[in-house]
Amino acid sequence: MDTKILLENGTNELEVLEFVLDGNAYGINVAKVREIIPYQEVTPVPNAHPSIEGIFMPRETMITAIDLKNCLQRGVSNDKGLFIVTNFNKLNIAFHVDNVVGIHRVSWKDIIKPDSTVNTTEDGVATGIIKFDDKLIIILDFEKIVSDINPETGLKVTEIDELGERKRNDVPILIAEDSALLNKLIVESLRKAGYYNLIHTKNGQEAYDIIQDCKKNGTLKEHVQCIITDIEMPLMDGHRLTKLVKEDDETKDIPVIIFSSLVNEEMRKKGEALGADAQLSKPEIGNLVRVVDKFVL
Repeated sequence: MDTKILLENGTNELEVLEFVLDGNAYGINVAKVREIIPYQEVTPVPNAHPSIEGIFMPRETMITAIDLKNCLQRGVSNDKGLFIVTNFNKLNIAFHVDNVVGIHRVSWKDIIKPDSTVNTTEDGVATGIIKFDDKLIIILDFEKIVSDINPETGLKVTEIDELGERKRNDVPILIAEDSALLNKLIVESLRKAGYYNLIHTKNGQEAYDIIQDCKKNGTLKEHVQCIITDIEMPLMDGHRLTKLVKEDDETKDIPVIIFSSLVNEEMRKKGEALGADAQLSKPEIGNLVRVVDKFVL
C-alpha cells in the first residue's frame, strides 16, 4: 500500500490509515507510516516488556515489533496479520495488527477530541475520533503507547539540568500542544530553564485565536514573541498555524519552532516550505531550550 504523503502544505488536512484490531477500527497518521508488510517471525528479546514481541531486521534495519493488541489489553496476537512499520521520534517500530482497511483524507477540524469519559487527562491513548460513514475510527496516541513501554523514549526532562544554572526570562512564549501530558512537561521544562511567561494551548486554533486577539488589542509583542507548536492537533494542526503566522505581515517575524514526533525528512521539507524557523523531534527537550535561547536572548 502506498503511504506517500500527497497533501499540500498547510491545508489542515491529514491522511489516516484505518486498521482493524480485535474487530474494532483504529487509525494512525499516514505521516508516521513507512510501509505495511505481512507478519513475519521475530526474535524474542529476553526480559523485554510483555507488549514487545521481539525484533527483526528487514533490509538491514533493526525494527522492534510491538503487539498492539497486548498494549490495549485486548489479549495477545497470533502469528498472523500485518505489521504497520512506523518511524517517529527517530524510532523504527512495527505494530502488529489484524488487518488494514485503507486510507482516509480528513480535516483536523473533523477530528473529535475524546472527552474525560474516554480519556483521563494524562493516561488515555486515544487522541481523536473520526466518524466515517456508519463507524467510529479511534486515532491512537502511538507516542504514548511507546513511552509507556519504555519511558526513555519520551521527553527527557533531566536534560534541562545539563544546561546549568539559568536566569529568569520573561520573554512571552506561546505553546500549542494537544497532549495534556506533553503540554505539562514542556511547560515544566521551560520554567525550569527560566522561561516563566508562558501561554499554553491545546491546539493550533486556540493559539491562533490568541494571536488574533493580541493583534486586535495591540498587545502582540507583550504576549507572543516565540511560538512552539506540535504538528498533530485537532481543529488546527501545527503546519496550518505556521502557514498563517508566516503569511501575515504582522506576525511573520515571530520565530516558529515545530516540536513534534513527526520531524522526519519529508515533514522537515514541509515545515521549511511553510517558513518554520526551527524543527525538532520531541525527545529533544534540551535542544528545544537551546533553540528558544537562540531566538529570544
